[in-house]
Amino acid sequence: MNVLDKFLRYVKIDTESDPYSETSPSTEKQKDLSMLLVKELSEMGLNAFMCKDGYVYSKIEKNTDKAKYSIGFIAHVDTSSDAPGTNVNPRIIKQYDGKTIILNDVYQMSPKEFPNLLEVIGDDLVVTDGNTLLGADDKAGVAEIMQAVQDILNDKDLLHGDIYIAFTPDEEIGRGTDHFNLEVFTPDFAYTFDGGRVGSIESENFNAAAALVTITGKSIHPGTAKDKMVNAQKVAIEFNSLLPNEAPENTSGYEGFYHLTSSNGSVESATLEYIIRDFDWDNFQKRKEIFETIKNKLNKKYNYLVVEVKLRDQYYNMALKLKGKEYILDIAKNAITKAGVTPIFQPIRGGTDGAMLTYKGLTTPNLGMGGYNYHGRYEYVSINQMEKAVEIIKNIVRVK
Repeated sequence: MNVLDKFLRYVKIDTESDPYSETSPSTEKQKDLSMLLVKELSEMGLNAFMCKDGYVYSKIEKNTDKAKYSIGFIAHVDTSSDAPGTNVNPRIIKQYDGKTIILNDVYQMSPKEFPNLLEVIGDDLVVTDGNTLLGADDKAGVAEIMQAVQDILNDKDLLHGDIYIAFTPDEEIGRGTDHFNLEVFTPDFAYTFDGGRVGSIESENFNAAAALVTITGKSIHPGTAKDKMVNAQKVAIEFNSLLPNEAPENTSGYEGFYHLTSSNGSVESATLEYIIRDFDWDNFQKRKEIFETIKNKLNKKYNYLVVEVKLRDQYYNMALKLKGKEYILDIAKNAITKAGVTPIFQPIRGGTDGAMLTYKGLTTPNLGMGGYNYHGRYEYVSINQMEKAVEIIKNIVRVK
């Protein structure tokens, strides 16, 4: 099988994670793909295993003593719950011509709405049928690593140091490294293949937190409610209106945001769930303080504990930990250039397993793997870029 064959095989397996589950992994079905990867790695002649929490580990032993570093590669098996992930039916478009792509009777993609399509004119693409997400995030990364492993093992002239391989569950719900075994996975540094356009090098990411806002109202019969009722739903609306108008839909680049991800309520009680993001550490702290400020303001206004706020940090900007380790980025840059691709340094407007691993002591920047429009029905991947990603992995480990 080539990288496309692997990818098409993997996306057929439903691996959606569940943010509300307390198990590890959050869904047992993620293990279906993990076990397949163990089987394929074993068939290649490697020692591979899956731990009870659904993490897959393997290693290619070095074939030269000239290698300066041992290097790891990581991708995640789960897909987002933001769009349906069952019965994925991928479709291949040969030599994309730059025109609108009809996914089904309801959904279509045009370069006017999705300008990134202009980057892949002439490429062969894999798109959805409009009914599900594709799963390129991150099964394209999984397929690329698996293909590179196969190629490395088959090329006896490719000299390399120790190569570590890991596939994680639950990255999409921010728990991808909760049970990552850094005593088994011990390279000098690693790369996650979980980015966008091939050639992208992502060594800066958001500082991230989650906020749960709980509102307790006072439910009184509407006929006698005057000056007594406090409608929790209206307080929730009021709380949200007091936040700065900095949401994902009107921010880009290095701009941070507040994102309301879920709301639920009645007259008596309501909840709001947010994620908070900012690249700058001081601004990140200020964004969290705003939640406390609004809480205090509303509690004073209503003269009782109407609003409670629980804040939880999720991950931090890996850029702080990469200072003095720029050689790791240079290795990736040189490998990308050697593959005939222009390196692009850009921030991640999100987070990766790599960010969390970096703070746990394993420096792990993120590299692009050729996918676009993640977490929805408009997701697609460039086959040409996937093939380049495989080449980049081999260039990274190759000893000159």
